Amino acid sequence: MRKALVITAVVVLVLGLGTFGLYQLTNSRTYQLFGELVHRVETPEKVVALTLDDGPTDLAPEVLRSLADLGVPATFYLNGNDLAARPHLGRQIRAAGHELGNHSYSHQRMALVGPEFVRREVEDTDRELRAAGQDGEITFRPPFGKKLWTLPSYLAEHDRVTVMWDVEPDSGTGHDAPAMVRAALEQTRPGSIILMHVMYPGRAPSRAALPGIVTGLRQQGYRFVTVSQLLKLRK
Repeated sequence: MRKALVITAVVVLVLGLGTFGLYQLTNSRTYQLFGELVHRVETPEKVVALTLDDGPTDLAPEVLRSLADLGVPATFYLNGNDLAARPHLGRQIRAAGHELGNHSYSHQRMALVGPEFVRREVEDTDRELRAAGQDGEITFRPPFGKKLWTLPSYLAEHDRVTVMWDVEPDSGTGHDAPAMVRAALEQTRPGSIILMHVMYPGRAPSRAALPGIVTGLRQQGYRFVTVSQLLKLRK
């Protein structure tokens, strides 16, 4: 009886550790099973990439005006279904000199999914991005940062880079724009990739934080580049 209890306890422990390990892998910003993942670039240069996730929504023109006033380039990780619904906004973002990246078509979590689902999510969005004017390499950012087996395998097979982030000012700071600014200024390092969410009405504090983040980092000596420009600095 005692031996059976010990064996049961060991099995439960192993299963628990396995589940925890899969959870950690699914959410890791710094590691995936296949292909190349970049969450920041090791460089002595004080450069940083500003990335904006989701949309485009009807708030895109407001975001573009803010970026134009700041004179800063950004990389927009957009969803294919939103692009299909508002193709003119994708073209406006591209025409303003910003870079477009792939953030899936439907913005569903892409951990426990099949190969055909992954292919459609990536390739259908690529078509919308190309139609909006994005040329050259298109990097991919998983919705919610989730990935496990199938997505990294597909991206590796097609020589695509998974772009994560190391600074996320509007996560864990509530709806406080000054707190977002402080977080960005404290956490950013040379080669950082900053993630912001600015495309929805509830994200007004994130939009309000953009000028303070850009101005503050410039005062620290940073310059802003797109993700593709940052990736060229990889050793």
